[in-house]
Amino acid sequence: MCGIWALFGSDECLSVQCTCAMKIAHRGPDAFRFENVNDFTNCCFGFHRLAILDQLCGMQPLRIKKFPYLWLCFNGEIYNYERLQEFFEFDYQTRTDGEIMLHLYDRFGIETMAPLLDGVFAFILLDTANRKVFLGRDTYGVKPMFKMLTDNGLLAVCSEAKGLTQITHSMSEPVKITPFPPGHFEVFDLKLSGKVESVKLDRFHSCTDEPKHAIYDSAGKLSQGFDPQTVKSNIRILFENAVRKQQMGQRRIGCLLSGGLDSSLVAATLVKLAKENQLDYPIQTFAIGDKDSPDAAAARKVAAYIGSDHHEVNFTAEEGIKALEKVIFHLESYDLTTVRASVGMYLISKYIREKTDSVVIFSGEGSDELTQGYIYFHKAPSLKDAAEDSVRLLKELYLFDGLRADRTTAAHGLELRVPFLDNRFAAYYLSLPEEMRAPKDGVEKYLLRDAFRGRNLIPDEILWRRKEAFSDGLTSMKKSWYTILQEHIESEISDSQLTKAAKLFPYNTPTTKEGLYIRQIFEKHYPGRCEWTPHYWMPRWIKATDPSARTLSIYTPDKDQ
Repeated sequence: MCGIWALFGSDECLSVQCTCAMKIAHRGPDAFRFENVNDFTNCCFGFHRLAILDQLCGMQPLRIKKFPYLWLCFNGEIYNYERLQEFFEFDYQTRTDGEIMLHLYDRFGIETMAPLLDGVFAFILLDTANRKVFLGRDTYGVKPMFKMLTDNGLLAVCSEAKGLTQITHSMSEPVKITPFPPGHFEVFDLKLSGKVESVKLDRFHSCTDEPKHAIYDSAGKLSQGFDPQTVKSNIRILFENAVRKQQMGQRRIGCLLSGGLDSSLVAATLVKLAKENQLDYPIQTFAIGDKDSPDAAAARKVAAYIGSDHHEVNFTAEEGIKALEKVIFHLESYDLTTVRASVGMYLISKYIREKTDSVVIFSGEGSDELTQGYIYFHKAPSLKDAAEDSVRLLKELYLFDGLRADRTTAAHGLELRVPFLDNRFAAYYLSLPEEMRAPKDGVEKYLLRDAFRGRNLIPDEILWRRKEAFSDGLTSMKKSWYTILQEHIESEISDSQLTKAAKLFPYNTPTTKEGLYIRQIFEKHYPGRCEWTPHYWMPRWIKATDPSARTLSIYTPDKDQ
């Protein structure tokens, strides 16, 4: 996990523009560098490093003697770099995973390079010999990237939008800052003036397609057919393979553990593989919650069962309220459920950074979207509707849960790993018949649970534990985080203020006091950037006025079961 920043065709002195890159310094606490581009005096790269691989030669922009005309700045991990290096017999000059991109690009071009990358990434690749600039981002947008392109060809790119808001340019009107679309690459012509012109934007992978890099995958070929035993075996093989390859790195590994199904499967698999590989330290797991919260209690059971070095972070209402503004600043979003759920993740990430030496942090992100885990899927009108909405959620991950997971961990310089979003695992799961993926017998994620039945990986009560609304799982049984937040905001926002919300904010107008309170904080830090949240996350097929599962008639909190 790093912070990348680049500017092409600057209208202002670069020494002034470069200060914008310092706004993402939290993403790379180990080192930083600014570097001008030879023969293009108004072009520059900025890089904040979190060192995971090759402490000596891993600094960026990455350049090697074999390709002196190539400059690479990227954030992420390429899990199959060693297999590709061996298969194509590339002459490697560093031990960094990113170097594989230079070799693939030089031999095959960007159209072949991008689909062969098995990992999570956002990259800026400059080819001064052919005067081209390339941008690319992984399938689910796990790694963030924003761009700003003016009408006269100034291009600015950054891991987070906050690094672009103060870029100066010669345009009379404000310039849009937009998230780079996941699963795409873009090609720009680089003019002698340093300005650019976009010539191609193309999708290189969609979540429903088997990735082109699957043929180089260590899991090999899978058994064919849709009989239940074959399917469940393939799910286990691909999931374990995803966790195994994502253990790559030279920093200590830990895992977020809420006590729910997804994080428990990840943590248990991680501990299992660590024992098999004789890792010389115990896997640390991390839970956050009030002392008598359901999540904390469940996480304790899992940690004891799998034998992890478990850390429990106490969550208090006061801490949550105090962290709210910082959370919104890091998120660059005013989506209600994203903000609510980010507070706990922000605070646990803060604890990990300050109190432990774990840096590479595994998480269960993406499972709810992939496996139809949200409670509202019980109300899907048809199997087809449910399957289509699962894909929609995956394609929008980078706007909501994916955004939350990245920003809250990156705020404290942590590297997030998300095995449920492994390209091959996810594509296989989505290829299964619609009826296999749907909730069954009133249980969401039935197929995923059933795949691990009888494997003794996690306790049965956790394997079949229903999904908990985050606000209920985080805090005590007496009062949820959702309720605490509503009570605090009631004292901050008046009825008369809410009546004026439509006039103040005609785009995505807040309809509740909580929505208005969060929007005001967002506008304080990012005035006029409301389009960064294109719409609110909301359950489908039911008359929902709030995104929280706890407001749905079909939801039963764990404490009431």
